[in-house]
Amino acid sequence: MTEWYHFPEMGVWLGFAALGFAILFNVPQRTLPFIWLLGALGGITKLLVLFFGGNIILASLAGAVVVGILSIPAAHNKHAPPLVFSIPAVIPMVPGAFAYRMMLGLIKLAGNTGAESYSDVLNSAVSNGLKTLFILLSLAAGVAIPMLITRKESAKKIKIIK
Repeated sequence: MTEWYHFPEMGVWLGFAALGFAILFNVPQRTLPFIWLLGALGGITKLLVLFFGGNIILASLAGAVVVGILSIPAAHNKHAPPLVFSIPAVIPMVPGAFAYRMMLGLIKLAGNTGAESYSDVLNSAVSNGLKTLFILLSLAAGVAIPMLITRKESAKKIKIIK
């Protein structure tokens, strides 16, 4: 477990990871400082929830909600869509290790696995796959729900121009 005094340093690195994805997606240069800040704050929120005994899924949801909520005023400030800020900021929270372990488990299942270890490997692969799925769903919900709540018009009033 990481000590609490490592969180500022980890926040800096998570901000740089978000910044890297923002540059990869070719976002406007004026948005880069806010993306760095959102990546750092979202990552620190996730780490704090984990530090205080929270679940990885709830921690990811909390980090994504922080990013989703803070991306709306950043979007108004810099005149850019909120997704420009939120998507690069939550990508460093994507559960790559769980997906990797799930794929390794599936490969082991396809190989020569003895009957005694088959159920253990299957259990591990399914567990890691479900963790990956629920973390990704929580990241998507955490980014989308604040934007849906703060919309000024309902979907019924939006007109499609033909």
